[in-house]
Amino acid sequence: MSVDPLPVIARGLILDSEFTSCRGTVMDANPDMPEEMAGRIVEEALKFVAACAANPATGLAPSRIVDEGWHALILHTAMYAELCDRLGSFVHHFPGYDPTNYDPPIIDRTRDLITALGYSPDPELWGPPSDETLVSVAAQCQHAPDCTIVIIPKPKPKG
Repeated sequence: MSVDPLPVIARGLILDSEFTSCRGTVMDANPDMPEEMAGRIVEEALKFVAACAANPATGLAPSRIVDEGWHALILHTAMYAELCDRLGSFVHHFPGYDPTNYDPPIIDRTRDLITALGYSPDPELWGPPSDETLVSVAAQCQHAPDCTIVIIPKPKPKG
């Protein structure tokens, strides 16, 4: 299966109505969060999922803030499955329950692969988990270094 080229804006990976719903999920989990911030978080999560799907053998991880958006995407199960299918690999979530767990080289690698796809990572949302001066999130997991995301791609059909 060939994967269509990625849109220039990660938000274009899903329908506007799906984006709005995911943004609402982030806001529901974080009642004091402004809508604009919740949208930024969902957009970064879309970039993260795209990078994971495009680099299935590479251990990647979201920042704690971006993980909040990833959780919102995953909760929309049908949309998330369709998104991953369009991207070519299902990106599984392996929770890391230590919110202080942070490995800068993994985050740097993730941001570099997001950039390689043509997206611009939002630097404010890819910081260490202790940096809650920008935004505090409900997600209590941090995915590095013991639980980086490695995707096993679907076998290609014969023929």
